[in-house]
Amino acid sequence: MSRDPRFDILFEPVQIGPVVARNRFYQVPHCNGMGYRDPTALAAMRGIKAEGGWAVVCTEQVEIHYSSEITPFIELRLWDDRDMPGLVRMADAVHAHGALAGIELCYNGMNGSNLYSREIPMGPAHLPVATFTYDPVQARAMSKRDIASLRRWHRAAAVRAKRADFDIIYVYAGHALGGLHHFLSRRYNDRTDEYGGSLENRVRLLREVIEDTRDAVGDRSAVAVRVTVDELLGDEGLSKAEMEDAFGLLGDLPDLWDLVLGSWEDDSRTSRFADEGFQEPFVTGFKRLTTKPVVGVGRFTSPDTMVRQVKAGILDLIGCARPSIADPFLPRKVEEGRVDDIRECIGCNICVSGDFTMSPIRCTQNPSMGEEWRRGWHPERIRRKSSDDTVLVVGGGPAGLEAAMMLGRRGYEVALADAGDALGGRVSRESRLPGLSAWARVRDYRTYQIAQMPTVQTYLASPLTAEDVLGFGFAHVAIATGSSWRRDGVGRLHTKPIPLDASVPVLTPDDLMAGGRPPGREVVVFDDDHYYMASVLAELLVADGHRVRLVTMASRAADWTYHTMEQHRIQARLLELGVVVDANRGVRATVPGGVALVCKFTGREEIVACDALVPVTARLPDDRLFADLMAREPDWRDAGIVRVHAIGDAWAPGTIAAAVYAGRRFAEEFDLPEHDGDTVPFRREITGLADLADPAAGRAVLPLTE
Repeated sequence: MSRDPRFDILFEPVQIGPVVARNRFYQVPHCNGMGYRDPTALAAMRGIKAEGGWAVVCTEQVEIHYSSEITPFIELRLWDDRDMPGLVRMADAVHAHGALAGIELCYNGMNGSNLYSREIPMGPAHLPVATFTYDPVQARAMSKRDIASLRRWHRAAAVRAKRADFDIIYVYAGHALGGLHHFLSRRYNDRTDEYGGSLENRVRLLREVIEDTRDAVGDRSAVAVRVTVDELLGDEGLSKAEMEDAFGLLGDLPDLWDLVLGSWEDDSRTSRFADEGFQEPFVTGFKRLTTKPVVGVGRFTSPDTMVRQVKAGILDLIGCARPSIADPFLPRKVEEGRVDDIRECIGCNICVSGDFTMSPIRCTQNPSMGEEWRRGWHPERIRRKSSDDTVLVVGGGPAGLEAAMMLGRRGYEVALADAGDALGGRVSRESRLPGLSAWARVRDYRTYQIAQMPTVQTYLASPLTAEDVLGFGFAHVAIATGSSWRRDGVGRLHTKPIPLDASVPVLTPDDLMAGGRPPGREVVVFDDDHYYMASVLAELLVADGHRVRLVTMASRAADWTYHTMEQHRIQARLLELGVVVDANRGVRATVPGGVALVCKFTGREEIVACDALVPVTARLPDDRLFADLMAREPDWRDAGIVRVHAIGDAWAPGTIAAAVYAGRRFAEEFDLPEHDGDTVPFRREITGLADLADPAAGRAVLPLTE
């Protein structure tokens, strides 16, 4: 196949200062939870992006100095020469596939509490640090000497980046994450000297750092500026109009403009709260203010949308972070005329949770993300089959679909059986809930791929018993029958069933997703899950005319969605809908006419009247078939069965991303010797001990004393 001529414009080269991007696909900087701890895994992940056709592949933000670090987050560092080997490894991995390597140098300023270095943070003003948590740390206002030091440190980092062979070197002034943003924004900058007040003064430090960087690397590397074009704060912060004026002062100074919106959580909204390309009104018009190329993001997955961005003069380069995570081979698929094979981002932000939990990045759509080096997984390739064994996969939810698809790619003969009339399992049910329609892409991608595989046969409306499975003659059986929400209140707060009065109906999330509704108007939703489900069901119930009280033992609704950067939007939506968010309390029992609530702190109880309870607590694996087959293990040999596996929610309920990962892992490992757990089943890098006698290990080396 060859690419559709409509998309030719996406494969035009773009000059970026002294370097040339081979096409318009640009993986913008994005964090990943690996950073300085997992440099080889990180390099492999970026290298896969380059292999997949991205013309530019960038790092995450890279700390340039010990006085501005963002512990506990794990990013890359370029404090001194000892940090260079990991960065060189990444640049080499990107260059190996013909892409340009970009590095986002960042002086975090007031965004860093310096919990590791214990240095006092610095910024334009005496203000508390602007971090994701309320750290009891305050930054001090930078003196002229401090500003001169910052310029010197940034220049030194740029020189190191050039020595590490990076093609594009960033000056970062975006997302309220960098000190240069803080100087730009009147929200943070209350200075009265030449670095504060007027826009020209607030732009001064950014201009100086751009000039310093160009002087240091411009003969070899391009200089990019990532900048917020609107803080969405009106006159209290940067506005689009003001940034257009800033372009008049800086327009042609860098080699590339990378435009972002507001804070990170503003720019990377989940699909529940923003559609593809929602940033367009904010970035439109900047391209006409500069002769240099412009890149921007929009969770772009549609090549048609990408083409329109270029033809309409909005962007020169199509910036992607999350879409490049979901499908590292997106550009190659467009180039090869395989648009239908794109693994589209669903906008769930589970990838962001890796950074927020300081753990390796993961993706609902792409289970190989973060495992490229650790487990040797590739998003598009998998080793060929090692035998002629046949495999039965029972259950067509996310785990079963992924397992069947990847087994088919390996060349195995696979039967995929599902008790329902359609594939998708929980993905199909949940994607019909408010705001989650994009999640159906998990099902749609896999069902489309499976439909092209002659070795995978699908059987719907096929509930199976152990006797059925024993009679089929499959060598391997994967049970992916999912899980069910509990009705008895068992979860984090209660590890035993709670008292339930028969006068108050109890409906589970499964009941609501199947079309069931409470008989009365007043409904209590008890969120002991703390992810998205309770809040989405609250929206559903309000839309159907119910008055909802969401009870949670956390201090806010959907507490874990802080890690997907949407908790504040969820809470706002619930409050706007009239949902009462009853925080720091749990449901102890149902009683005649209502529920008994208990205070998290005092233990005091209160009776709240309601017509029904929806407990969103824990789930139980639907593992009856697995248990029955395990009980029949003596019969396996005669039936030709080698092994039976439970995978995904049928083994342990979790996220959709965890279920997809389980399906991939089964397909990778089911025909290997069973792992005994005595050795680590993936690669890891171990920190080496420093030489205590090496003066290069620090400013001063003192002898150890008792």
